[in-house]
Amino acid sequence: MGAMFRSEEMVLCQLFIQPETAYLSVSELGETGTVQFRDLNGDLNYFQRKFVNEVRRCDELERKLRYIEAEVKKDGVPIPDNLRELPRAPNPRAIIDLEAHLEKTENDIQELSQNAVNMKSNYLELTELQHVLEKTQAFFTENQDTFLLLLYQQEEANDSITKALINEEAPNPVVSTHGRLEFVGGVINRERVPAFERMLWRISRGNVFLRQTELDKPLEDPATGNEIYKTAFVAFFQGEQLKSRIKKVCTGFHASLYPCPTSHAERQEMLKGVRTRLEDLKMVLNQTQDHRNRVLHNVAKELPNWSIMVRKMKAIYHTMNLFNMDVSKKCLIGECWMPIADLGTVQNCLTEGSRQCGSSIPSFLNVIHSDENPPTFNRTNKFTRGFQNLIDAYGVASYREANPALYTIITFPFLFAVMFGDAGHGLILTLFALAMVLMEKKISAQKSNNEIGNLFFGGRYIILLMGLFSIYSGFIYNDIFAKSVNIFGSSWRAQFTFNDTILNKTLELLPDVNRSYLQYPYPLGVDPVWNFAQNKIVFHNSFKMKLSIILGVAHMIFGVCMNVVNMMYFKKYSSLFLEFLPQLLFLILLFCYMTVLMFVKWILYEASPLDPGRKAGCAPSVLITFINMMLFKHAVVPKDCSEYMFDGQEILQWVLLFTALACVPVMLFGKPLYILITQRLKPGKIYHSNGSASPDIELQTQDLSGAGTSKDTAADAHGHDDDSFSELMIHQIIHTIEYVLSTVSHTASYLRLWALSLAHSQLSEVLWNRVLRIGLGAEEDQYVYSVILFAVFAVWAFFTVVILVLMEGLSAFLHTLRLHWVEFMTKFYEGLGQPFQPFYFKSILDAEDAEE
Repeated sequence: MGAMFRSEEMVLCQLFIQPETAYLSVSELGETGTVQFRDLNGDLNYFQRKFVNEVRRCDELERKLRYIEAEVKKDGVPIPDNLRELPRAPNPRAIIDLEAHLEKTENDIQELSQNAVNMKSNYLELTELQHVLEKTQAFFTENQDTFLLLLYQQEEANDSITKALINEEAPNPVVSTHGRLEFVGGVINRERVPAFERMLWRISRGNVFLRQTELDKPLEDPATGNEIYKTAFVAFFQGEQLKSRIKKVCTGFHASLYPCPTSHAERQEMLKGVRTRLEDLKMVLNQTQDHRNRVLHNVAKELPNWSIMVRKMKAIYHTMNLFNMDVSKKCLIGECWMPIADLGTVQNCLTEGSRQCGSSIPSFLNVIHSDENPPTFNRTNKFTRGFQNLIDAYGVASYREANPALYTIITFPFLFAVMFGDAGHGLILTLFALAMVLMEKKISAQKSNNEIGNLFFGGRYIILLMGLFSIYSGFIYNDIFAKSVNIFGSSWRAQFTFNDTILNKTLELLPDVNRSYLQYPYPLGVDPVWNFAQNKIVFHNSFKMKLSIILGVAHMIFGVCMNVVNMMYFKKYSSLFLEFLPQLLFLILLFCYMTVLMFVKWILYEASPLDPGRKAGCAPSVLITFINMMLFKHAVVPKDCSEYMFDGQEILQWVLLFTALACVPVMLFGKPLYILITQRLKPGKIYHSNGSASPDIELQTQDLSGAGTSKDTAADAHGHDDDSFSELMIHQIIHTIEYVLSTVSHTASYLRLWALSLAHSQLSEVLWNRVLRIGLGAEEDQYVYSVILFAVFAVWAFFTVVILVLMEGLSAFLHTLRLHWVEFMTKFYEGLGQPFQPFYFKSILDAEDAEE
């Protein structure tokens, strides 16, 4: 936890690396993730950098890997996702072997794919020819009257052709001779058949007789593997000119034409040969597919390792493009930010890179001074990472600024629990978060793309603490699924008979009766007897409202006190006395005094006091007392009662109020006047509008005109100082007004603790009384009500989880987040830093996977 108190101390270093060892040294740095490199070649475009060719080689390797991965996925071969250990980046010698292996693998897969496509194309053609020969057999054996009708409609028909058709004894009278009917057969895609038929009709003016039949089973496209539905057809016509037109139409509609003999015996012989060739080709295709599967299974095992190695190589060369070459071109120079605690680790990485390369010249680093603001790096673990992300979502801390995440670990789940406040609902949250914590390794290995699921998983420890704190606050409120639990026995005792409790709808349990029964308070939380009281809401209203103000003022005072940490570290001692003390006094003298009055009221006033002025009816309202204090007014009180809670309260309030008002001009004029006085004493120092002093800048003037020039220079400097002071004064006025007004608005903002807590408890009680009580029913017909209860409980459980846990939990989470971002962190937190983004292979791979 000590590492989270403030960000790590950073340093800017120069790395001097030999060119032959640069690749291995950067690879070692990428495995540790300890440095953030700066671009020393900002004036060069991407193509002018030294290692652009190596990056292109990596791009080419990635292209080959994408092709191989696509082929593997196309065949449904599983690719292992979970690697026990990520491979390291290959050394320069292994890169050549990797390139050659990937190229050979790509060529083998391409060759296998091309051979498969060619054989599938042949198989498709033979299959289509088989269907043409089988389907068109019926066309030639049909009744001859169809052909006679066609011939009578031919404009070029003659008697010889008609006689030849009538006197033919064979079942196939159509022959391909001059003056007789000819035909072409083939297959076409099913969706093109209507347009194909219309086109044939138009080009032949109705002189083409087309017969068609759909294929029973779909065929496989050799290139894509998709199913295609086709139709076999035969077109009868007469004349060579019409034959040429029909073939052109078939070509335009991508219809496949196949030779079909006119003789029935020849067709049967051809069909027999086609079937034999199909069987042989099918066997070859199966063997080819088996060989392809074996190759792809072997490739799939190595594919994740290859992908990670190539991505690491590309990241290394991208990083090396940020380096600069020295004048002698014998050394690469890089600049990087790193934590001081990791200097030894970085030096070991450079040494290891030189050792692996076998270089006798060691690489080294040199710490350099820089006026730039270093990046902010907060070292976290899996438990603290979620809380740090909440803070970074508001703004990354300025360098070495106090980190609110350390305190948010406790305050965030606690304020959430004040609003959520139900032990039963907190138990549901705890079990849900505990399940994610126990299975975090399994869930992390799955790498799910579900954004909502990843969001819950990333905040599993936050949810776990919110659930545990909600259980605690639920016991304090004595609220478990909208019901109270009598653990320690009630401290109230009712001295009534059975008839009194039955006949009277309302009974008052007065605390001043039989004091012997009221000698001890309820040990933990709220007495369960309040669950039966008619004024339960009134009591909880008052209790939770005062509790929210007390917690809010304490939270804001803690935020103001955090300024001391920053001021002492950055040595802003003037701000300590001129900003922090007035702000703290203003907050304590007014609002902390109001919370003290609440405790005084609880202590001094009781149900049966010895002093009549201390009875419960004389207790003044804390809010009215505070308002009268601010407006210099007096309240009207009943007889025998006092406006004030104790003697000397009026004088004390006058002192507190005027002291608090006196803090306002100190906050307003203190720091500007201090800077003005310091500026007079040290004219060489120039102060900026934000009050931070820059290093001493001596005003260098050239004595061109003697004393006159020096006078003019002094006047110019004085004018610049006036401008700086006026800007600083405006800034201070805005800052003071904002702080004074925010103390009121922020205190009222903490009332959301009361409002959401009360709303959550009332909604839970409504759900219990209006839903679950339906199944509880009367004592008679217990069997019927047991069945009803079974169904009603499911409805009650569903709405409890969805509305009270999820929706109300999300609402309480967002309000808690606002209380930390606005009411707490604005008191001391700037959040103007830049995040530390180290060169780390794991982060690069995770980011690329998220983009994919």
